[in-house]
Amino acid sequence: MDDALAFSALVLALSGQLVQEIHAGVSEQGFEDLRPAHGFAFVRISLGGATTAALAEHLGVTKQAAAQLVEELVRKGYVVRHPHPHDARARLLELTEAGWAATRAADQAARAAVAPWREALGEARFSELVADLTRLTPPGPIRPAW
Repeated sequence: MDDALAFSALVLALSGQLVQEIHAGVSEQGFEDLRPAHGFAFVRISLGGATTAALAEHLGVTKQAAAQLVEELVRKGYVVRHPHPHDARARLLELTEAGWAATRAADQAARAAVAPWREALGEARFSELVADLTRLTPPGPIRPAW
């Protein structure tokens, strides 16, 4: 296998493993009713000013799909809707305390998931790898692989 194909396969494998481990860590911390897609939504909502349309754009899905996801998160108690101050048709989305707790659980799970990589590479090489990937990563949202 040439380097380009190896790189593609390795990055995809690590990405999939990371999503699975973060999800497992979040579930182990008591958030069994969440799916990985919810975490991607929490990222956008946590930044503030999120509407369903903004969430749809962030996730790369239709407004209808985003509305269904928001409805599910509201029903589960992770998100609340507030009137938008400048658009009567839109609602601002906000994480509830449960949503913030799930976000903190995901952060903790992400740190735990990469800890073995950091240990295997050593602090210096791990930092170099993060810097290298930062240079290669495109700007914009991190989206789930639907």
